[in-house]
Amino acid sequence: MIRDRDRAGGSGGSGDAGTQEPAQGAVPAVDTRLLVREEGIKGYLGEFRRKLRSGELGSLPVILAVIIIWTVFGSLDSTFLSAQNLSDLSQQIVGTGMIAVGIVFVLLLGEIDLSVGSVSGLCAAIFAVLNVLNGMNEWLALLIAIAGGAAVGLIQGFFFAEIGVPAFVVTLAGNLAWNGLMLQVLGTSGTVNIPSESIVSELYSTIYHSPAAAYVAAAAGVGLFLAASLLDAKRRRAARVPSRPVAEIVLRTVVIAAIAFVTAYILNQYQGLPLALLVFLILLVVLDFVLRRTTYGRRIFAVGGNIEGARRAGISVPFVRMSVFSIAGTMAAVGGLFLAGQIQSASQTSGGGNLLMNVIAAAVIGGTSLFGGRGSVWSALLGALVIGSIQSGMNIMGVSNAVQFMITGSVLLAAVVVDSLSRRSQKAAGRA
Repeated sequence: MIRDRDRAGGSGGSGDAGTQEPAQGAVPAVDTRLLVREEGIKGYLGEFRRKLRSGELGSLPVILAVIIIWTVFGSLDSTFLSAQNLSDLSQQIVGTGMIAVGIVFVLLLGEIDLSVGSVSGLCAAIFAVLNVLNGMNEWLALLIAIAGGAAVGLIQGFFFAEIGVPAFVVTLAGNLAWNGLMLQVLGTSGTVNIPSESIVSELYSTIYHSPAAAYVAAAAGVGLFLAASLLDAKRRRAARVPSRPVAEIVLRTVVIAAIAFVTAYILNQYQGLPLALLVFLILLVVLDFVLRRTTYGRRIFAVGGNIEGARRAGISVPFVRMSVFSIAGTMAAVGGLFLAGQIQSASQTSGGGNLLMNVIAAAVIGGTSLFGGRGSVWSALLGALVIGSIQSGMNIMGVSNAVQFMITGSVLLAAVVVDSLSRRSQKAAGRA
């Protein structure tokens, strides 16, 4: 596939390394997508069936899961699909989703980070103590807290990438150490309440009540998607490699527009556009661009897909590993601050409970492979939506926490099974 070839080319420092014209007399390679597009709808249906047989399921399982979950809970209690509940759900998944984005980066390397829960609690505590107890400027305290998360990730990445300690061991030790440091930072008080007018509280609780805000945001997102798609197609045509035809770009844009404006409509039926959701979506767009459109992002996929091949291509594997763990620490800090803003406090329980399980489950359920080299930051959104929907629906139904844990664990196991079977199918088809 061109996508895989782009990644391999990008790992050497150029995303178009595989787009040069063939030598005179050579038979040019034919991209299967050219044949698919020439056959129209029949070609796309055939390509879809081929992908299913070879295990290239993409986001299809998680999208079907969301539809099934919403249908079941909606039929059991109409409150679940009310504008209020869906709007609340869009805010509640932000903190977990932010941390899950960092886990996605780590999983792309085929590794795991077990410390993100403790890091999120530590950074929330740092902000609360600096701003509330010591009177530091809230923006400065916010930046220090986020920088603290990045530094923690960099330290763990150093032990993993340079010293050679397995990531599982490093982050498991970090889970204990950073939790202890959080308790030390909080001191004897144990809990620091964050005022409602604090920047952290406002980032979570602010809602733009004007209906225009949600629709403008939806229009801006759709316009950005259309512009990026057209520019990408133009760049590919200029490089003489296959590109999506305008008709396909328009169809994709229509689908995105339908999702965006329906979401905006639902949000406006309750209170409006939550700032937390807007910030989350903007971060996803930025990080998706980093992963899919930059040399650095392609190097992450290269290291996760074939570490020895990445080394031979001249990629600095230690740098990629350390930077990825630093990104995970940064996103853990950001998510921890949103979670602190949600409950307006930082306490000894921050970052604890089932948070770690939920963020890892969100990344995996959303479609990021545990085996590395395959995934997307949008997995964090989809996975967090699945977990948040299950928890919201069971809370409405009055299901106990014990049963919720068992069901969430079962969903996680199902996602890993699907991932394993998908990988086995791709190997059998010669595409892994």
